[in-house]
Amino acid sequence: MTKIITRRSLVAATAGLLAAPAIVRAADSFKLRCSLDTAPSHMRGQSMEAYLKALEAGSGGRIKTEIFHAGALFKDANVTKAMVQGQVEMAAPGTWVLTGFIADCDFVNLPALFGQPLPMVRRAIDGKTGQHINDQLRTKLKLRVLGPWLELGMQHWYSSTKPLHAYADIKGMKVRNAGGAAMAWRTRFFDAIPNTTAWPDVPLALSQGTFDGVISTNESCSSAQLWEAGLKYALLDHQNLNCYVPLISEAFYASLPADLQKLVLDTWAAHIGDYRVNMGHAQEAALNTLKTHNVAVTEISDAEIAAVRAKMMPDQDKLVKELKLSADLPKLLAADLGAA
Repeated sequence: MTKIITRRSLVAATAGLLAAPAIVRAADSFKLRCSLDTAPSHMRGQSMEAYLKALEAGSGGRIKTEIFHAGALFKDANVTKAMVQGQVEMAAPGTWVLTGFIADCDFVNLPALFGQPLPMVRRAIDGKTGQHINDQLRTKLKLRVLGPWLELGMQHWYSSTKPLHAYADIKGMKVRNAGGAAMAWRTRFFDAIPNTTAWPDVPLALSQGTFDGVISTNESCSSAQLWEAGLKYALLDHQNLNCYVPLISEAFYASLPADLQKLVLDTWAAHIGDYRVNMGHAQEAALNTLKTHNVAVTEISDAEIAAVRAKMMPDQDKLVKELKLSADLPKLLAADLGAA
């Protein structure tokens, strides 16, 4: 049985890690392992693999890298704890799993961002709101963010049992979401029942009817070939931008000489723009792949999405309090979005 770690115990573990002996390494090389729980074909894996190769080449082999896909080392739900305890040096978990340690990571699912276009959401994740999260990850968990987040893409509704033509069709469905209390709130907003299941377990659970559908992205559904698990319908509403946060253990980072520390950050900065573009293309290609495998697709209009967002907004302040998010988070978000 997986042991649940609380924010308080995680902070305590962090303190113990800092008091531990220095990282063991060869005289002139440093071993950097990266853990992911998506398939190697997923664009996150391809992006992180490209980064690690560039880092190893740029370091002249002084940094030796190794990547573990498909949860071979840790599922994303467990990788944050593993990084804090020194069991792995790098990961790129989604904001949804980080909410268990930094509650403010749930801001991507707040009503203000529901269905917003990508350029608008980027103003938040790359702005004061995103930096607010990065600062907490470093101070509370001793995990350093490499730089701008890796975007997975916009999330939508998918079903294996019930045709999806409109929001009303979601009512009563049991819907798997990745995690985070705000996403569960949004699922209930549409009168559906939220379910949280780790991504590696989704194909089997979907095929067995553990839930009726999922909230996910075209790329994730396609790379997992969920049509083989019974996926038949998609309702596209761009409800939120899923993001992976590129993290490296502060203890590992501190063990590097100054030139390699700079290389770690500069290499990410040099390539993240390409990774984001590639992910966008992957989402477009994935949608076509789903269609070729007979997944019926319906798109919600911008006007209807805006109307739903307007209905959600009166609940935002209450939601922030219920989720115990920082009191100043809505102000940071409003400033990034250019709201009054």
